[in-house]
Amino acid sequence: MGILPFMQKIEILFGNAVRKRRQEMGLSQEDFADKAGIHRTYVSSIELGKVQVSIRIAAQLADALEVPLSVLWRDIEQGQSGNRKG
Repeated sequence: MGILPFMQKIEILFGNAVRKRRQEMGLSQEDFADKAGIHRTYVSSIELGKVQVSIRIAAQLADALEVPLSVLWRDIEQGQSGNRKG
């Protein structure tokens, strides 16, 4: 199937990775939003996979999560491989 199914849900996978790490840090969406320098409702939209974030915002989120951006991508890739059927 190639990369297309992955690309169709990249926003959801990214949001899940952000939410998981935020919760592991014990941060509310509001506290995390403040730390990342974005609005809380935007964090909610990101975590729900409703928006495409720019690379700049992705980097801000990773910084607020205190991990390199590459760690979030690794989480996404692991989530994708864990969801493969067949």
